[in-house]
Amino acid sequence: MMAPAIEQAIRAQCEQARASSRVLAAASPGQKDAALAAVARRLVADAGAVLEANRRDVASARERGLSEAMIDRLALDAPRLERMARGVLEVQALGDPVGEVEGMGRRPNGLLVGQVRVPLGVVAMVYESRPDVTVDAAVLCLKSGNAVVLRGGSEAAASNEALGAVVRAALVEAGLPADAVQLVPPGDRDAIRVLVGMTGLLDLVIPRGGEGLIRFVTEHARVPVIQHYQGVCHLFVDQGADVAMALALVVDGKAVRPGVCNALECLLVHEADAAALLAALGPVAAQHAVELRGCARTVALLPGVRPAADDDFGREFLAKVLAVKVVSGLDEALGHVARYGSGHTEAICTPSYASSQRWLREVDASCVLVNASTRFNDGGQLGLGAEIGISTTKLHAYGPMGLVSLTTKKWIVYGEGQTRG
Repeated sequence: MMAPAIEQAIRAQCEQARASSRVLAAASPGQKDAALAAVARRLVADAGAVLEANRRDVASARERGLSEAMIDRLALDAPRLERMARGVLEVQALGDPVGEVEGMGRRPNGLLVGQVRVPLGVVAMVYESRPDVTVDAAVLCLKSGNAVVLRGGSEAAASNEALGAVVRAALVEAGLPADAVQLVPPGDRDAIRVLVGMTGLLDLVIPRGGEGLIRFVTEHARVPVIQHYQGVCHLFVDQGADVAMALALVVDGKAVRPGVCNALECLLVHEADAAALLAALGPVAAQHAVELRGCARTVALLPGVRPAADDDFGREFLAKVLAVKVVSGLDEALGHVARYGSGHTEAICTPSYASSQRWLREVDASCVLVNASTRFNDGGQLGLGAEIGISTTKLHAYGPMGLVSLTTKKWIVYGEGQTRG
């Protein structure tokens, strides 16, 4: 049972965010950009305090036995903070979508009708592990004129608090309300249930984290939810594909950062080239400490590979584990992705234009790639500056959510006294 005091505190934070959202919605692009510049500057100036807080979180995570992939998501260092600051400046440099007018036209009765982009209002983020989400979500919401309520996980509590203090101080420096960015302290799932039930105060909830968290938010929310769901990402190596290219895509997708949502989880190999490709893959996987779990045909071609269990296909490992399946061709690869994919990211390695075009047309995922790593499904890599999440639902966004995805459109009408009658 949620303590009344905690429920009241969460409601108060949402009310403060709602009040601040009106100020942000009316803020000028220059004022919002000044706040973002202050965030970038303070991330570097206050790096010592942020990194000390993060060290405490990482030490606690190791004591609790979190996996290395999860610790990689959690850990910050000076280069990551500098990249975070550059990312803030990239968002600052983007055009402000708020106030853009679209489709103005004259109706037969003389009315001038069109639409204008406006902020959503108050966005709540419920997320785990990654403290960089605190900054990404805050700056994207600020630039798009939205207040944001952030509820991170307990494993990153100190880091999120330090980063939140940086952002709130930057808002004050720019003459904007600090309450436009709220950090709800981590707690149990009941606190999340209370937060996502704040009808009339929140306009959108975006959960980012494990399957359990996302299901919990989706099941209990009383406001709209955009799911940043599992990243069960596939790479299909087609007949005639360049082996060196395929191996590079596997290494980048699986071995560099296995704990991120756009990491590669399953490799599909055309049977015509399976023997050569798998023979080359074995030593490369061993070099990068990647465990392969293969179908029966994979095991036959590459002895020593662990046989895949039924649930290894369609699984987000978030570790250096890769499922491998030999398929008869493009049709079987498409069918496998349709059955096991999560709508996140799907890639093909192929020399065939016809195969690439079928892959782009027929694969249902938020990002579909040809001869490129799955890890390019990222807001910064796709030119959004940063992202608040990668939506695997289709309303109202699909894929990385940048500034435009954090706005909606309202109708505007200019008249000269017309009445409908």
